Amino acid sequence: MSQRTLVLLAHPTTAQSRNNTALADAVRELPNVTVHDLYAEYPDHRIDVAREQQLAEQHDRIVFQFPFYWYSTPALLKQWQDEVLLWGWAYGTEGNALRGKTLQVVTTTGGGADSYRPGGYNRFPMEHLLSPLDQMAHLTGMVLADPLILHSVRETSDEDLALFAKRYRELLEG
Repeated sequence: MSQRTLVLLAHPTTAQSRNNTALADAVRELPNVTVHDLYAEYPDHRIDVAREQQLAEQHDRIVFQFPFYWYSTPALLKQWQDEVLLWGWAYGTEGNALRGKTLQVVTTTGGGADSYRPGGYNRFPMEHLLSPLDQMAHLTGMVLADPLILHSVRETSDEDLALFAKRYRELLEG
């Protein structure tokens, strides 16, 4: 039986994002994959916590798919973390709802890969900048998979985007 995967797509303007739309479209029709567009679902930012917890419980792997904004996730994905990952449910003495599940980060950046290194434009490697998600996974008992990062989105050719989308699809199929 393949893993059931919940893709939490968090892009404030998905329809205007060539890259995140292509990535979501590449996995949307896969069996056992649920693409859940947070901004489409909650345009008023009023998250149905019980529903989100139920969705998370029903899946083995949770993917955070988002554009890397100001060295973090978009606001609604951060709000999702704040409101859904509650003590006693996601962590704490009896909070084990996510224990053993996989957290997969799939993100896009405007800068090139070389800009994410010591001495580079952004000063830090991506693994350092993603450390809050690593700690969130640790605290909730999730296993953090290696992130899938598409850099230089403004310069990404159609061919390179198709190859990256194929890689994403294969990751979720495997």
